[in-house]
Amino acid sequence: MDAKCPFTIRMMRPADYHGVLDLWRACGLPSRPLGRDSEPHIRRELAATHASFLLAEDPQNQLIGTVFATHDGRKGWINRLAVDPRWQSRGVGRALVLAAEEHLRTLGIGIIACLIEGDNDRSEQLFTSLGYVFHDDIRYYTKRKHPGI
Repeated sequence: MDAKCPFTIRMMRPADYHGVLDLWRACGLPSRPLGRDSEPHIRRELAATHASFLLAEDPQNQLIGTVFATHDGRKGWINRLAVDPRWQSRGVGRALVLAAEEHLRTLGIGIIACLIEGDNDRSEQLFTSLGYVFHDDIRYYTKRKHPGI
């Protein structure tokens, strides 16, 4: 593949579901296909006004990246950033994050945050380069209906 090869970004459609899960697996991104990442759950999120999946495609319309942008009306969150390993270091991740930020800003969201797994140095470097600031005073807690969610 040519390093200067362009890519496009678009909104996810329900028909993209299986390709997205395949990409997440190829990238080593944890997923819960029987819980929060199940097809019915993702379809509900795609239909909601608080959540948007953006996808990057190569010139042959092959899926090469994903990012998920959500908000609660005041704060936006960027999650599920994944780039096909063959396309990493070509600006796909950066473009997806910037597109997610722009999308959230058009919805009036002024604060954007992200959660990064502790061992994901590449994502930390990307978000830091885009102006995100690490806060070591925040602790993350969850309460789940059941472990598969």
